[in-house]
Amino acid sequence: MANPLDTITDPEKRAEAERLDTIFRDVTGWSPKLWGKTIGYGEYHYKYDSGREGDFFATGFNMRARDISLHILPGYTDFPDIAARLGKHTRGRSCWYIKRLDAIDETALRDLIKAGLADLANFAEIKPS
Repeated sequence: MANPLDTITDPEKRAEAERLDTIFRDVTGWSPKLWGKTIGYGEYHYKYDSGREGDFFATGFNMRARDISLHILPGYTDFPDIAARLGKHTRGRSCWYIKRLDAIDETALRDLIKAGLADLANFAEIKPS
């Protein structure tokens, strides 16, 4: 399987992605898989009441043009204690946006990934990717 990080050609973004990959691998114990433009770790199966179902990554990140999106699923929990320690960020539903990895606390990021996976495990069975 090709390395999902090979899709990142900008040297500065690639260096940050490599650091993030190390963090996500350390926390999850899983190898990355490319899901569109997102580098995901683990996966789970979902099924909505409407009958729609599919598979999705359990956690991951995306090196966007202006920032980095950290995907902490399923997005129902704010984790205020971790958010207070993380550093400057903004939030979407299941994404936490940061400008640079150096601008946040790595221990808080590791705690956030763990907390997100624990929260997701309340809703779905997570499997390695």
